[in-house]
Amino acid sequence: MTEIATSAVVDGKAELANDVTIGPYAIIGPNVRIGTGTTVGPHAIIDGYTEIGQNCRIFPHAAVGLEPQDLKYRGGRCWLRIGDRTVIREFATLNPATQEGEATVVGSDCLLMAYSHIAHNCRVEDHVILANSVNLAGHVTIGTYAVLGGVTPVHQFVRIGTHAIVGGGSRVPMDVAPYTLAAGNPLE
Repeated sequence: MTEIATSAVVDGKAELANDVTIGPYAIIGPNVRIGTGTTVGPHAIIDGYTEIGQNCRIFPHAAVGLEPQDLKYRGGRCWLRIGDRTVIREFATLNPATQEGEATVVGSDCLLMAYSHIAHNCRVEDHVILANSVNLAGHVTIGTYAVLGGVTPVHQFVRIGTHAIVGGGSRVPMDVAPYTLAAGNPLE
């Protein structure tokens, strides 16, 4: 049975599956779809054309699906799609794509730690870990099982391969090959 805190604001057009829990003061917009068993913490905001899979956990103050931070954005149906069992921690921000019909995609079984940011048109595949304060610029692609250490900015259009590990505090201005460890400033 879906549980919605009395202080939460859930638009009547939002689609909530069974067993969704919405915490106090959370805000859910009209074009949001949330899958079975997902929990949304206090003060989280989910808006825009956002689809969230099953059994996800969204922690307090996360901002999910708000307009992209891109000057090319002109409105329209720009999507954010999140897979199953993904955890979005406190103050994380995830933005939809910029152009009509496009999507920012986050896979299943990901851990997006506090203050992480996923910008417009990114593709984050399954089982990815973004530690605290990882910031992905637009059009970044992160391969399956990649791990990015804390306080790491990733430049736009960069690709980080499957099973790659990026050390914390490293600036990532270029692609990182699959199955490699990259760290430092400059990145090596």
